[in-house]
Formats: sequence, structure tokens, C-alpha cells
Amino acid sequence: MATRSRPITSADPAAPVLPTSAGDSLSVEERIYASITAALLQGRLRPGAQLVERDLAATFGCTRGALRKVLARLGFEGKLVLSANRGAFVPSPSEEDIRQVYRARQIVEAGIVAALCGSLSGAHKRRLRAHVRSEEKALRAGSIDESVRLAGQFHVLLTELAGGTDLLGLVGQLVARTELYKALFDPSKGSTCSADEHAQIIESLDAGDLHAALATMREHLSELEERVVTQARKSAAGEDLGAVFGM
Repeated sequence: MATRSRPITSADPAAPVLPTSAGDSLSVEERIYASITAALLQGRLRPGAQLVERDLAATFGCTRGALRKVLARLGFEGKLVLSANRGAFVPSPSEEDIRQVYRARQIVEAGIVAALCGSLSGAHKRRLRAHVRSEEKALRAGSIDESVRLAGQFHVLLTELAGGTDLLGLVGQLVARTELYKALFDPSKGSTCSADEHAQIIESLDAGDLHAALATMREHLSELEERVVTQARKSAAGEDLGAVFGM
């Protein structure tokens, strides 16, 4: 039995608190983007859910033109599926879709690890370790969407430090896809992209141990992939009524 997604409303206690006055530093589009992204990363929107343009515009008190810009951006990032004449939908990826994205990450990030191994500067190490501390802080605070965002951003930061300017867009999109898959199929817990494993990757890179760094990264991504796939299979099997009614 399909479950209904919670609508995004400004009164939703799980929605981010965003400024609304005329002097806000965030534009209308940025506030809408942040709200929809947070709803996705917090698991408040389920696979296949439709986001009706008219209803969203009324909810956010914005023009449909402004909303369309946001939906186009989310569609480009792979966070929404845009269908001509039908509207915007939350992705509903197959198991093979999920595996292909993780496979792409394995290939690309192995090259990034190889490029960084043994060549981290003092500034690089400080940035990476500060980032891991931020991940740990978010986990302790129970901030699910921030935890997921920071966990993915660690991998984007590695790309940046490797000098992979041309790869930043690709890695950012791949990470965004896997963040979304995690949120869609396992929204009840914080990121399984462990800060401890990130710390191990840093230490292996610093020591110049390419074998250990590659193995840690490979196991790290594989564990994430299998967890998401397992949860996706359960979702495809249908609602567990025993769990719903506590039986």
C-alpha cells in the first residue's frame, strides 16, 4: 500500500526556518529551493510523489514563474524528475539506477583518491579534519539533512583538493543523487556515510598508503550502496502492515 507524502507547508515544524522579510539575504527562489531540498533530504517526500505547481506556488506565496526556475534547477540536479505536460515528481529509481550511480562514484572517486594519496598539504589536512568535525557535530545534534549534506560534501571537497575543477560538477551531481536515494529509502536515520570512515580515508591519504585509501573508499561506498538497495527492495515489496499497526 503506498504511503502519502507530507505536503510542504510553511507551518511544518520539520521545515527549515527561513527569513521572509523584504530585506532577506536569500532570494525567493533560494528559500523555495532550500525548503524543497530539506523536505527531500529529511525523507518527507516519498518516491514518485508529484509536486503540483499550483499548490506549491500557493504554499510558498510565490509566482509560478519563480517556482518553475526552482523546479528546473532541482531537475537539473537530479533531485526531481520533470515531465512535460505532467509536472514535477520525486524520483522513483530502480535498483539498477541506484547501482549505476554508485558504480560511477566508485570509478571517479578511486581516481581522486589516487591523485591525493601522499600529497595532502597541511592546509588540505586542516580543511578535511575540520569538515569531519562538522559531520560529527551534526550527527550528535541529530540534524539529519545537515548530516547527509555534510557527508556528501566531504567527497566533493576531496575532488576540489585534488584539483578536479572539471570534475566538481559531475561529482556534485553523483553525490546529490546518492544523498537523495538515502533520504528516499532510509529517511529515519542520519547519514550512514560515516565520519569515522572519512577520518580513516584522510589518515590513509596522509600516510601515502594508496592500497588502504582505495580499500577504505571502496568499502565505504559499497556499504552505502547495499544499505540503500536493501531498503529500496523493502519499499518495492510494499507496506509492512504489521510494522504500521505495531503487530
